[in-house]
Amino acid sequence: MIKDRIEQIRGEIAGICQKLKRDPKEIAIVGVTKFTGTDKIQAAIDAGLKHIGENKVQEGQKKFPVLTSSVTKHLIGHLQTNKVKLALTFFDCIQSVDSLRLAEAIQQQAEKSAKTVDIFLQVNTSGESQKFGASPDDAAILIEQILALSHLRLQGCMAMAPLVDDEKVVRQSFSDLRKIFEDGKRRWQGHPRLDMKYLSMGMTQDYKIALEEGSNMLRIGRAIFGE
Repeated sequence: MIKDRIEQIRGEIAGICQKLKRDPKEIAIVGVTKFTGTDKIQAAIDAGLKHIGENKVQEGQKKFPVLTSSVTKHLIGHLQTNKVKLALTFFDCIQSVDSLRLAEAIQQQAEKSAKTVDIFLQVNTSGESQKFGASPDDAAILIEQILALSHLRLQGCMAMAPLVDDEKVVRQSFSDLRKIFEDGKRRWQGHPRLDMKYLSMGMTQDYKIALEEGSNMLRIGRAIFGE
């Protein structure tokens, strides 16, 4: 069942990419494993999924050690500074870096561990007060500050569109993140700690719009694992 769902999603992605003249192989799917058991997660990995994402550090701590296959593990939920050490133990990438304070906490722990941590800048392009993320107006300066931290590697940008029926509002949220992403790549091109390759936007309900707006990393949960 999960394998069939993943194949269906890949087929839909391929169809959209054909219209957009994009290569579907460049689109990464992150299977969002929130509320999902390890048996289903393992089935998705066995079906070829290369990335999984969790919202909470404790869930990754509980689920990831029992998985039998190698996969890139993303933290996509808000990270508190007091849980950074635990997060870096179980996750390969932190997509939810939204402040200098959090970036510095990750830097401090990464320095102790003598490792480089892959991170994304989370931006609140929807403008919703209940959502985490840096303000779009602060994104450029925050990128510059993050690049000054020696044990972080900035791999991309992430945002969540508002859960509304107005497609124009959703599309604008994605378009705004793409501008921040492209500007960051252009302004700091060649920086040794900038590897800006992922534009992480689009979930089950809006990933088709996200693809049209340039996303190359989709965070999909319900469409893979069910309600």
